[in-house]
Amino acid sequence: MPTPPLDAVDLKILDRLQTDARTIAESIGAEVGLSAAAVQRRIKRLRQCGVIARDVSVLDQDVLGVPMTFVVAVEMEREHVDVIRAFRERALADDAVQQCYYVTGQADFILVVACRDMACFEAFTRRALLDNPDVRHFTTSVAMDRVKVGLTVPLG
Repeated sequence: MPTPPLDAVDLKILDRLQTDARTIAESIGAEVGLSAAAVQRRIKRLRQCGVIARDVSVLDQDVLGVPMTFVVAVEMEREHVDVIRAFRERALADDAVQQCYYVTGQADFILVVACRDMACFEAFTRRALLDNPDVRHFTTSVAMDRVKVGLTVPLG
């Protein structure tokens, strides 16, 4: 379904939902000047056309015992369509990979990886990088602190 034109009310609804998807329609309606039913219809339309891709809960890594975050730059042996596709599929299938970006520059991919400890990260590097003959080189940075983490889209 094609993306419909978004008006200012749609953007206000989206901005509210992307910071707290559990906000009730009545509350959003009071903020944007619509009835709860009208807000629900708009949200349904935004989901159906793919503007709202999914609703998720943001979990606390530290509380769940997965306190380490690694940023990994991966350089592939060669840039061939099959190599890129295969690496994307591996990244998508690996639960440790929180984010994967196909990028320009020195690296071909940037990964954000969450692990319990260094042993978990070493296991990740073996299965995803070292055992992959298409990976030429990778460098890793260990996050000292997660200063800002989010997926909000600036709608301003």
